[in-house]
Amino acid sequence: MRPVVIDTNCLVQILSRRCPYRPIWDAFLAQNFTLCVSNEILEEYQEIIEMQTTPEIAENVILLIFNQRNVRYVDPHFRLRMIAADPDDDKFVDCAFAAGADIIVTEDSHFDALSRSPFPYINVLTMADFMERLAQ
Repeated sequence: MRPVVIDTNCLVQILSRRCPYRPIWDAFLAQNFTLCVSNEILEEYQEIIEMQTTPEIAENVILLIFNQRNVRYVDPHFRLRMIAADPDDDKFVDCAFAAGADIIVTEDSHFDALSRSPFPYINVLTMADFMERLAQ
């Protein structure tokens, strides 16, 4: 299974049954890819989901992620500092690098900084592009 990191805003969107990108969440649940997370990412997921829904929903989503077999937990011991425009986004790059993931799914243009750097090589895909890859 391909290791993937999903930005928080994308994760929040794909949880909705009305989202056109919901098949990404369904593919995760079907174990079609490995979701890579760190404690920092899980904390942000919970915080943002809680702000947009309820604490109960946020807790349920985190527990569901926590209990999936296709989740890779990493504890990055280094900071690459690749996203100068928004250092808070560095947690996703650090997680991808530590997990050996070659894909970050995001709609955030700050991640364009990765395309200007030869190292580390991490594909930045939009949700539409990732869905297309899942369909192949």
